Amino acid sequence: MPELKHSDSTARHRVRAAPIAALLRWFDSSVQPAHTGDPDAIDWLRVLPFIGLHLACLGVIWVGVSWFAVAVAAALYALRMFAITGFYHRYFSHRAFKTSRPVQFLFAALGAMSVQRGPLWWAAHHRHHHRNSDQASDLHSPVQHGFLRAHMGWFLSRGAFATDTQAIADLAKFPELRLIDRFDVLLPVLLAASLFLLGGWLEQAAPGLQTSGPQLLIWGFFISTVVLFHATVTINSLAHQIGSRRFDTRDNSRNNWWLALLTFGEGWHNNHHHFPGSARQGFRWWEFDLTYYALKLMTWVGLVWDLKPVPAGLKRSGGN
Repeated sequence: MPELKHSDSTARHRVRAAPIAALLRWFDSSVQPAHTGDPDAIDWLRVLPFIGLHLACLGVIWVGVSWFAVAVAAALYALRMFAITGFYHRYFSHRAFKTSRPVQFLFAALGAMSVQRGPLWWAAHHRHHHRNSDQASDLHSPVQHGFLRAHMGWFLSRGAFATDTQAIADLAKFPELRLIDRFDVLLPVLLAASLFLLGGWLEQAAPGLQTSGPQLLIWGFFISTVVLFHATVTINSLAHQIGSRRFDTRDNSRNNWWLALLTFGEGWHNNHHHFPGSARQGFRWWEFDLTYYALKLMTWVGLVWDLKPVPAGLKRSGGN
């Protein structure tokens, strides 16, 4: 009986500790979960900030709109989308080019401002996706788990929270990347605070812009971030369901031109799954790939180099 009482006491302690651990992991992703529940279940307490991110967009009703606020939102969408597509995806996940350590850090920080977790977490999950694309163990396969799960349900589940360090040993050797990954919420908070302070200053210094702290916060951070997030994850959900298949890959990846426009070239997803190692995903001249064009510009000033091309034989092996 004493052993049973001890077991009951331990179980009660774990129940009490679970909410505390979930709250701590809002700020420090290294905190271990205090539960061993279903890894596919949504951890509702931990994802409250994600829900709040969406609800905050309703603040536009009170703060209104100005051309300046919309321009800032668009600029931050573009900058952070490139950080995700060019660096989180093509660099950290696939090592499709080379760059210096300072540039690596800069774009890791910009990517973290997208509220899509840290570069190590992102790359580890993406590498897992390519190893298991559209198989049962692919966490965001719409073929296996349906649209909503592929679009964002997996992202909010208990089992997807941790970073698989074995999958990113080449990146984990950089302490600055580990730091960004551990405290991934810090940089988005700093971005939000900076926008609020900038808007407040501009309200007094440049009233002709007709902006304010709350307005720049809502448009520049909340609306821009939510649109950025949902545009990015369409590649998980829609680009495995809607579009054409030039290459007979082992998954259901598709090429979709309008997703390519939204995501700066990521919509050429069947091309990408045919040869993931290329820095260019638009294989044909007419396949608009803004991320690749930006990376090419960066090679001209020496910020990146050794962009991996698509081997000629692979590029020609598809149909249209």
